[in-house]
Amino acid sequence: MTGRVDPPGFTMPLTAILPRRRRPTIACALRRRMGHAMAASLMMALTLLTPGARAEPVELVSLQRSAQPHVGIAIDYQVKVTLPKAVVDVLQRGVPVVFNVQGTVLRPRWYWRDERVARVTRAWRVAYQPITSNWRVGQGGLTQVFATLDDAVTAISRSSNWLLAEPQRVQDDERYVVQFLWQLDTSQLPPPLQLGLGVAGSQWDIKLEAAFGVIP
Repeated sequence: MTGRVDPPGFTMPLTAILPRRRRPTIACALRRRMGHAMAASLMMALTLLTPGARAEPVELVSLQRSAQPHVGIAIDYQVKVTLPKAVVDVLQRGVPVVFNVQGTVLRPRWYWRDERVARVTRAWRVAYQPITSNWRVGQGGLTQVFATLDDAVTAISRSSNWLLAEPQRVQDDERYVVQFLWQLDTSQLPPPLQLGLGVAGSQWDIKLEAAFGVIP
């Protein structure tokens, strides 16, 4: 029978004999220390903030709970938006485009699906005015005017002290998860532009999702 023959004086290291223990992944470690909802939220945030990630039309700059006390749950956020050429071309032809941001507050429950405590949505209508060569951003009944598209996009990409849940809707020492969504609302586009939007890699697929945990 043939086999491995070691030279005289050779001692096989112990690590070569014993099976190597698999180190737990970050996701597994997080799930052991906190609930699944909190672990998933943190992993999502780590993925979004990892350096070297592929550039996207919308990137997260900052997302945190507002520092003001006794206001329930309010957040500060900022995103960096780089509109693809297809979207810019449509806007410059005078076709309005709607963007929206959504904040959801969940209370994790181990015995059932998470409870939705609150959900708030804001929407902006961005449109170019060829006659005056300016950009208008409408939100509800208010309209702001900007000289450039970059200025208009910057105005809709950040907010401070955005109230999601009032104090009476949350409990002290209770854990909550804030889910954040910023996107271009393709459902508000004219029907001809909605054709083919489901194709993977579409320049109109502009969306960012993130989440983090808070304790009031």
